[in-house]
Amino acid sequence: MESKFFTIFPSPFQTFTIIWIKKNTRVLVQRIFLSDPEKKSEAKAHDAFQNIKQNTSSLINSIGNKIQEFLNGRAQKFDQYLLDFSICSPIQKQVLEAEAKIPRGWISTYKRIARAINHPKSARVVGNALAKNPFPIIIPCHRAIKSNGEIGGFQGGSEMKRRLLELEGIRFTTNGKVLIDKFYY
Repeated sequence: MESKFFTIFPSPFQTFTIIWIKKNTRVLVQRIFLSDPEKKSEAKAHDAFQNIKQNTSSLINSIGNKIQEFLNGRAQKFDQYLLDFSICSPIQKQVLEAEAKIPRGWISTYKRIARAINHPKSARVVGNALAKNPFPIIIPCHRAIKSNGEIGGFQGGSEMKRRLLELEGIRFTTNGKVLIDKFYY
């Protein structure tokens, strides 16, 4: 039997909400919603899932605390085995697994990631898969940018993406483009 829950956490970027399930004795993260300038994470969660109940568990609290530490600029290592990839298409899972390998302080582009997963002409597919990343922060999709140095989109908004990159030591030009010196892939 599967029960679906949500837990809300404060952060320097308003709130984030973790949607999680309990399958038998196993706890899995199904979604993480970040607040953006227009909408708080808990409202996004309720829009996406109608019949969820607020609850918590020690595992979800641990994940939430690690995300809070990350959002405060401290490096964290996240366990992907806690993520419910069954909600992802095969190509999205492939993109997310490649994105998860990009180390802190490094960036990549949608085009480079497409080449790394053996779909060299699929930069747009990569961008779309990351735009729908159900696990932001744990899968650090903020580390993928456009080939022209623009930061691209992000669930928490462009200012949050820029701030996360700055917390990892990524620098920007005066016109807002990423100064690229550490490419992954």
